[in-house]
Amino acid sequence: MCPQYSHPERNRTLTPNTSAAAPGRPKQGTAPSGLSPAAPDVPAHIGTGRRDSASGSGMSSAAHEVASVGAHLTEAYLEHVRVEKRLAARTVELYSLDLQKLTDYAAQAKVDLLAVQNSHIRRWVAQMHGAGRSGRGIALILSGWRGFYTWLGRQGLVASNPVQDVRAPKAGKPLPKALSVDQAVQLASFQSDSLDPWLEARDAAIVELLYGAGLRVGELTGLDVLAGAGARGWIDLQAAEAHVLGKGAKRRTVPVGAKALAALQHWLALRDPTVGQAEQRALFIGRNGTRLSAQSIWQRLRRRGLQAGLATPVHPHMLRHSFASHLLQSSSDLRGVQELLGHASITTTQVYTRLDFQHLAKAYDAAHPRAKIK
Repeated sequence: MCPQYSHPERNRTLTPNTSAAAPGRPKQGTAPSGLSPAAPDVPAHIGTGRRDSASGSGMSSAAHEVASVGAHLTEAYLEHVRVEKRLAARTVELYSLDLQKLTDYAAQAKVDLLAVQNSHIRRWVAQMHGAGRSGRGIALILSGWRGFYTWLGRQGLVASNPVQDVRAPKAGKPLPKALSVDQAVQLASFQSDSLDPWLEARDAAIVELLYGAGLRVGELTGLDVLAGAGARGWIDLQAAEAHVLGKGAKRRTVPVGAKALAALQHWLALRDPTVGQAEQRALFIGRNGTRLSAQSIWQRLRRRGLQAGLATPVHPHMLRHSFASHLLQSSSDLRGVQELLGHASITTTQVYTRLDFQHLAKAYDAAHPRAKIK
């Protein structure tokens, strides 16, 4: 039997169940004293690493059960982070991908998720690094795994966290990739006569908002045409403001420039006459009338960058970096840029000062008569 555990919200020390209770697990849907009724129902042998020795060809019944329990555990954890921790949908999606990777590695090693050891994690980190994954990418995956096993520990399903002392290979801290001012203006000013006017108006408005307001792609996709009780964000055209729901479910208001307002008004004129309908409330929609996904915006922006003649592949966060970098170059107001970006810590914003110095250094090298050795 799995050790007894306390409810994760009560923050009590985990203690094994030493009571003289009758053997066997309680019926599914019930919980013994001290156990949370929302706990994952795990067969008693799971986590011991035991397998059905009487397996023939194909997967054994025990292996089927292990795979089923593993899926149940990961689904329960994802529900926890979505509902209780209120993480963004994109973050939950990334956690799901990380846990699928963990499940695949465990299946290849023929080990239950509850029996994974520190040595397994280190081996899988080495495999990812050998396959060319960056240190930063591995660190993000380990973070997802670490949170999963921390949660399992709170449920009393594992005695220790096998990811706790594992660190990703060190990686350099690259500067955010931003467009130059000329490149950003070239992209924002681009107009295509060959493109469908409906798509042209929508894509132009997307570029103007990403660069002109510094929005995250998730904030952009969450915008609605009108403010409402269930709206994650909206544009107030009269006040020239964007109201967005950022990371950590924090709301902020960002000014919208004249160019972006003009692009939005042009888009809304072509968008759809049924803007008041609930299913059509999204500001940016596809031809089928559904809200644009982050992936669709990535693809459209990359294509538009190529059409505009930019050699650098453009993505949504690059325009956010460009917004911050260009604003800092003009104003030097680090605290103001922090508020506009919605950064919780000014340390995150300070990376753009390095971009600003890089810009100044290039200007010095190009213009100062003593910058080059003749």
